[in-house]
Amino acid sequence: MARFQYVRFKVSWTAILTLAHFTYLLVGATIFQILEREAESNNRNHFQLEKLHFLANYTCLDGPALEKFVQVILDAWEKGVNPSGNSTNPSNWDFSSSFFFAGTVVTTIGYGNLSPSTVSGQVFCVFYALCGIPLNLAFLKQLGKCLTIHLGRLERGMVSVVPHKQTVEALAVSLFFITGSLLFLVIPPLLFSYVEGWSFGEGFYFTFITLSTIGFGDYVVGTDPGKEYISLYRSLAGIWIIFALAWLALILNMGARTMEYAIGLTHPGFNKQKEEEDVSSSTIEDTSNM
Repeated sequence: MARFQYVRFKVSWTAILTLAHFTYLLVGATIFQILEREAESNNRNHFQLEKLHFLANYTCLDGPALEKFVQVILDAWEKGVNPSGNSTNPSNWDFSSSFFFAGTVVTTIGYGNLSPSTVSGQVFCVFYALCGIPLNLAFLKQLGKCLTIHLGRLERGMVSVVPHKQTVEALAVSLFFITGSLLFLVIPPLLFSYVEGWSFGEGFYFTFITLSTIGFGDYVVGTDPGKEYISLYRSLAGIWIIFALAWLALILNMGARTMEYAIGLTHPGFNKQKEEEDVSSSTIEDTSNM
């Protein structure tokens, strides 16, 4: 009877997660549509009016010729060439920019605003990613372990001041979260906003989209042809991404464990299911090592 109840809970929990996941996607799709569709329509209409005005002012051009020129602009943009300005625009492939691009490859951010256009560059990018992504994951894992060690030292140092272990753990995690948030989520957007001319909201949006590895590419640092950047600007941004990803991964891991603990308190069968999955996973790993 107990076995039957456990199986019933396992199926229901999977169903709940599936329903919650797809409901979340549906709600997100609906809200995005409400927020963005009208603006997209307005931008499209504005662009069409500008094309009509351009044709009216330059009667030597016809519609097909203008469409061909627009396609040239789109092709240039897809290849990483900013169509505004002139040929003296900064290169997208100087060392600082190349270092930043390499970082977006191994971290799987992939903004999409820049990509190799030569066959040799594309082939190299494939093999570079195949080797670089596992290396980056190993590095982030090791960096996370180092941060965990320092967090443990912080907790032990606070024990002498606050004798209650649970209170110390909560304070240490809070201090770790607040310090990391300032270093990786608050101060960088301020700097990006100052250098790029963005608002703080735009800088914070770029920061989160980058560190979550979503990487839309609508905001990317160091790409404005009208600005002069220091040579190491994008390289420093790439280094910030690496360390911020390690901190964020540790925070998300703590959040996941907290959720599992909370679920385990309300649904005792969840802990049993997780233990069986861990044992199964450990058995498969031991078998593969043999």
